[in-house]
Parts: sequence; structure tokens; C-alpha cells
Amino acid sequence: MLIVVKVGGSILEEVPAELVTDIKNVLSEHELVLVHGGGKGVTEIASKLGKEQQFVFSPTGFRSRYTDKETMEIFTMVMAGKINKKIVIALMKQKIPIVGLSGLDGLLVQATRKKRIIIVDERGRKRVIDGGYTGKVSQINVSLLQLLLENGFVPLVSPIAASEEQEPLNVDADRTAANIAGALKADMLVLLTDVEGLKLNDKVVSKLSIDDVEDKLKKIGGGMITKVYAAHEALNQGVSEVVICSGVRKNPISNALKHEGGTVISRE
Repeated sequence: MLIVVKVGGSILEEVPAELVTDIKNVLSEHELVLVHGGGKGVTEIASKLGKEQQFVFSPTGFRSRYTDKETMEIFTMVMAGKINKKIVIALMKQKIPIVGLSGLDGLLVQATRKKRIIIVDERGRKRVIDGGYTGKVSQINVSLLQLLLENGFVPLVSPIAASEEQEPLNVDADRTAANIAGALKADMLVLLTDVEGLKLNDKVVSKLSIDDVEDKLKKIGGGMITKVYAAHEALNQGVSEVVICSGVRKNPISNALKHEGGTVISRE
């Protein structure tokens, strides 16, 4: 099986030894592509550099970092540098053949720059602002990923994409993972987070169909809505199933493969 795994930034403050061990175990039977987040780390470094971060909300409830040019420079430095290489080192120590990349490398991830974005201000009013350096994923360099996989490497991708003008763009990590999974026609997308799964009415939902997701979108909290949209995109692009689950428990990927814990979202 080919599995794409996105590891949330909150899990990566210290790369869990259990997660690294599980990655090594899963690789004995399956192929893996890893995508990481790390927004908290970006915010911390930006604060130390004196660059206050601004977060905005879309009318559908998405929370995102407003990314001007200076923020994009910090974002690139932290994501493609500090966080990506921290994970590379942790996996190298366990003899895992890891290759750390940003979406810029080999035009691995291309995106369309958002010229304008609609946000909802503190008073609940909609406003149109400049899109800054944010983008929507438009294309994945499948041949580069396949080349690495065929030669036994594990790609680790940070969520920075190349614009039409070859500029770096901030793209959502969950949706980057979804587009990579879709482009590769992966068997499964696993979204590892710091909660047990998708909750509705304060209870973790063990299984949902893509139709159920569309019906329940308005009931889903802001912290999970991006993952649900990512799941929707992956399934629509041919991925067999998506699992949203905790990455801080023992053997998180192995458990996801066995549907032990978390929320499984499928086309049926």
C-alpha cells in the first residue's frame, strides 16, 4: 500500500520516538510519503524576530495565517529549515531513508496565488483584502515523488509551494497532503493530530462517508474543518480512505491502518 501521512505541527515540538518507530515498522510493508505542518513553530520564531503574526478567518470558518512578504521569508526558514530538518534527523537516527523537501524543490508543489481573499472581521463583517503570499495547490510533481519512492526513499514535504511566478507561497499542510495523496492515487491518507479524531456532539465519530461529511460540515469546529475539507478533496481525487487520528498515541499509523481509533472517512 501507498500511504500519505500528514503530521501536525503540535506533535512536532519534540518528534515522538513512538511515531518514528512506527514509521520504521510501517515501512517494512508499505510505501510512505510524509507531509508536515509546524505553524506554532513559525509563530514562535516570528515573535522572537519581532514580527507579529496576524490570523484571519474565512466566511466558511477557515483560520489562516496572513502571509505578507516578511512572514513568507520566516515561514520558509522555519518550515523548510528548522522543522523539516529536525524531522529528517530524528528519522535518520533510526536508519530511515528520508529525503526532506519543500514544495519548491523540483517544483514538487505548485499553487495558484490568491490575489484577493475574503475574511470575516471581529464584527462579523466580510472584507476583501490582498491575498499576500498564500496559495491554493494546483499541481503535484508526481514523477519526482515516484522516483524517490521507487528508489526506496521516504519523501518528507514541507507546505511551501511555487507560484506561477516561481515565488514561494504558504499552502495549507492538510490540503497539500490531500493533493499529494490524490495525485499519487494513494491507498490511504492519514492526518495525525493532537486529538483522538473528529468529534460531533462531544463524541469521536468512528466512521463517516463523504456524503455524511457534506451534511455535517456546519457542525464541525474550526480546528477540524480544514482536515475535513482535505479528506473531501483526497477522496474526490481517488484516495480510498482518510483517517483522522491522534499522533501522540502509540503506533498511530499502524492503528490507523487497522482502523483502531480515530475517524475513518470513505466514499461509501
